[in-house]
Amino acid sequence: MSKFRVDVNAANGQAEEVSPPGAEDAIQSGDDFVAEVATIGVVAAGVAIVEAALLPGVVIGVAAALAPKFLPKLSTRLKPLFNSTVRGAYKLSRKARSAVGEFQERVNDITAEVKAEEAAAEIEPKAAAKV
Repeated sequence: MSKFRVDVNAANGQAEEVSPPGAEDAIQSGDDFVAEVATIGVVAAGVAIVEAALLPGVVIGVAAALAPKFLPKLSTRLKPLFNSTVRGAYKLSRKARSAVGEFQERVNDITAEVKAEEAAAEIEPKAAAKV
């Protein structure tokens, strides 16, 4: 099957080949991508020759140039990871609250025991002195 269709309604009576809708965009975007990668490669090579300390900036620039192409795909792949991370953090916070509550209860119990022992120690000498 040909990727071109013939326009039989041409004004001058001759059949004219017309590309299907979107075909030129696909070809042009492929050419744009190759040109963009080539330009970035030339700039990176020039930077590496002139000053190697500028390479991190070039890497950030490459990421910024390619981000619009890959960001939509990345967001769909990262959504499940984000959801599971939020769920895990929520469960961890609930367990942490429970552990802190138990710890506070134990500290309060120990404090109450110490106070009771101190009160008993004060009462014993008074009871022994009365006898």
